Amino acid sequence: MNSQGQVQANGQVFLLPDLGEGLVEAELVSWLVAVGDTVHIDQPIAEVETAKSVVEVPSPYEGTVTILHGAEGDSLEVGKPLITIATAGTGESAEPAETGELADQPASESAAESAPNPESGGSGNVLVGYGSTEPSGPGRSRPSVRQAPLVVSPLVRKLAQDHGIALSEIHGSGSDGLILRSDVEAVVGSEPAAGSETDREQAGEMSGVVDQRTGLTVVGRRPLTGLKKAAAAALVRSRREIPDATVWVDVDATLLVELRRGMKAKGVAPSLLAFIARFAVAGLGRFPELNMQLVSGDGQDSLVEFAGINLGFATQTERGLVVPVLRNVQGRTARELGEAIGALTERALGAHSGPAELSGGTFTINNYGVLGVDGSAAIINSPEAAMLGLGRIMDKPWVVDGALCVRKMTELTLAFDHRVCDGAVAAGFLRFVADAMENPAGVLAEL
Repeated sequence: MNSQGQVQANGQVFLLPDLGEGLVEAELVSWLVAVGDTVHIDQPIAEVETAKSVVEVPSPYEGTVTILHGAEGDSLEVGKPLITIATAGTGESAEPAETGELADQPASESAAESAPNPESGGSGNVLVGYGSTEPSGPGRSRPSVRQAPLVVSPLVRKLAQDHGIALSEIHGSGSDGLILRSDVEAVVGSEPAAGSETDREQAGEMSGVVDQRTGLTVVGRRPLTGLKKAAAAALVRSRREIPDATVWVDVDATLLVELRRGMKAKGVAPSLLAFIARFAVAGLGRFPELNMQLVSGDGQDSLVEFAGINLGFATQTERGLVVPVLRNVQGRTARELGEAIGALTERALGAHSGPAELSGGTFTINNYGVLGVDGSAAIINSPEAAMLGLGRIMDKPWVVDGALCVRKMTELTLAFDHRVCDGAVAAGFLRFVADAMENPAGVLAEL
């Protein structure tokens, strides 16, 4: 059976591809086409949420949609049917099936296999914008408004899906009928919340049941899916496999705040996070053990040393916590880092980050201070060796040259894999970053 598709009597079956990083399943966020629609090669046909991002899946075939193998909210396995499209010579006259129906018969292993290729009208694309170098033309277009509700944001679709709301029943208040988040929220406010069909069934089964441990009535149950499911597995793996330790230090960031304020008065200034990222990169150059990775194989543990630094930034989104990664950050200025961080964060918040942007890090910075907290014993982003945490910067009493005064204080924490380095290395790195924040002008002059 080919990994891309199969030929059946009622059309070419497109199997859900591996969307990157060896993912085994994805949640169907929304269909962008309907049964009976005509689709073109590379036209987006569905939005799916993987463990890392929300992505559009393009059609590798041209023809008429006959079957949609799943409903919005379903969890689909990689390698299983996603959509069936009647192409030339594959049964264009077949009767279309209802949305979400599976084919009457399973795909035959002996059926003629046909991988997408230019001769057969197929595309090698897995995600929109990847794999195909052919220019767009008359045969390539995005779905029309009649093919799917006019919604731009995947987050709006996800919000509707989480509450069991059909987008086709919502009148969009935006330009040209665009469905806005406020439109969905208005419906949510007038209807009881509900999830996918599976979630609703589970909630119905659990509703009214008294939990034996707490004595409370259960009102519903929702399974972990997509990003949250993957994050849960990664956190458990990190805690289980990594003997982590944490060191922390109070930092007087007054001079750094004043330096940035002065730069901002003269124009655009890098963010405080950008400065701290620059100091962290410099610190990793002096303490490279924290940028290594421990791997096990053939009964032996080995430390892998990298030629560069891929810096991740923990980012809280509506879908959950993600870690966009800046690759090869060594040598970049604070201004360059700030611009790159801003761009990556914006993509992550809009659920536009692809799998490649959310993987491959060697060291992570977690700015949990934006959540209004001072410290955290963070869980290391396995298989990395360490994570730097930054608490909120706030006015606190501090002693300077023997005198009590008010300073801009913050707390830095470093969670590290004790197998990779000892406490002296971790403390040395943390002290370097702290000293750089307390004397930024002097350090920046040397970077």
